[in-house]
Amino acid sequence: MSESCCTPDHSCSTNNATAATTATAVAESTVTVYRVSGMSCGHCRTAITEAVGALDGVRAVEVDVAGGLVTVTTGGAPDDAKLAEAIDDAGYELTGRA
Repeated sequence: MSESCCTPDHSCSTNNATAATTATAVAESTVTVYRVSGMSCGHCRTAITEAVGALDGVRAVEVDVAGGLVTVTTGGAPDDAKLAEAIDDAGYELTGRA
């Protein structure tokens, strides 16, 4: 007979641990939206995604070329100066937070 993941009070110990881990990961993430000028195509999206995604602490990058917005998910507070530098090095300009 295989071991059950259920505890004596009929709760699932596996699901509880997973839920706690997921809640912690979400709680530690910060989502910040930036305005970026100079974007016009899919190449722009790729260049910014790669440049910003390579920074320490960045968990996700979403680029809205048409809206001129870059959404960055970080593990904690974002470093605006490093983000601006990475975007500038890619050939674009971070003009502020949205």
